[in-house]
Amino acid sequence: MSKKLNILVVGSNGMVGSSIVRKLSNSEKVDNITSSTRKDTDLFSFKETKKLIESSSPDVLINAAAKVGGILYNNTKRTEFILDNLKINMNLLESCIDQPKIKIINLGSSCIYPLNAENPIKESEFMNGQLEPTNSPYAMAKLSSIELGRALNIQYGNSVINLMPTNLYGPNDFFHPEKGHVIPSLLFKMHKAKINKDQSFSIWGSGTPKREFLFVDELAECIEFLIDKESKQDLYNVGSGEEVTIKELALKIKNVINFEGKLEFDSSMPDGNPRKLLDSSSINNFGWKSRLSLDEGLEITYKWFLDNLNSIRG
Repeated sequence: MSKKLNILVVGSNGMVGSSIVRKLSNSEKVDNITSSTRKDTDLFSFKETKKLIESSSPDVLINAAAKVGGILYNNTKRTEFILDNLKINMNLLESCIDQPKIKIINLGSSCIYPLNAENPIKESEFMNGQLEPTNSPYAMAKLSSIELGRALNIQYGNSVINLMPTNLYGPNDFFHPEKGHVIPSLLFKMHKAKINKDQSFSIWGSGTPKREFLFVDELAECIEFLIDKESKQDLYNVGSGEEVTIKELALKIKNVINFEGKLEFDSSMPDGNPRKLLDSSSINNFGWKSRLSLDEGLEITYKWFLDNLNSIRG
């Protein structure tokens, strides 16, 4: 077996980062993991970021640090979303310029793709059209990190793999009624409606947009698959291939929670992108594929939510 790897995970306290740390802690490919959070390093500071990378001396740097949120939060905190994410990505990538032996796995989002991209969306749609307006600042920051990674590769020889996961959910998600993404937000609010024995539950939008979701531990499995492999691509979509409408998703969550009220959809509120399904054939052909269904993932997520209700980050 090849040399076991020294891994640095930044953003290790969030849903994605904590999942990666759990997965890699049990990997035969890994010798040591350095888990970094905002408590030990301010990634807005180039000096602190550089010090972290030099002191941990990783073989692989995994960037799971980001400012994230749902449609409302993205749309009302536009300045913070582009500035914060640009600062994090620029400091991490610039800190690796003189260390080209570090393999960088940079995590983005499917929102980098154009609003009118043909579905399923291929990696070739990168910078091929107008972004979806409600989260364009966040998307622009992620696009910039991909372009910066490519510049480092050409000029300095750094190896950067950019993973664009579809909508993620799972344990340790941000369960907040307004600031969270669709699954944790719906789950949090519908659970409360169940406890209150509400007769109805209102959902933002028409319910007709289609979305793809991936259980977060499957992204961690994809990263574990990639950490010791040479790749000819620097951009991979990572999705489940399972597509549902928001209405179908809400009904699945209703079933998992056992909420008995009526679902109502507020069509006066924006839907966002009408459809967003990733073409994950590149990563599938490389050797990784999603295996967990949305129903199974929602059951696991709700159980975790109930087990951690007193300390939930909502």
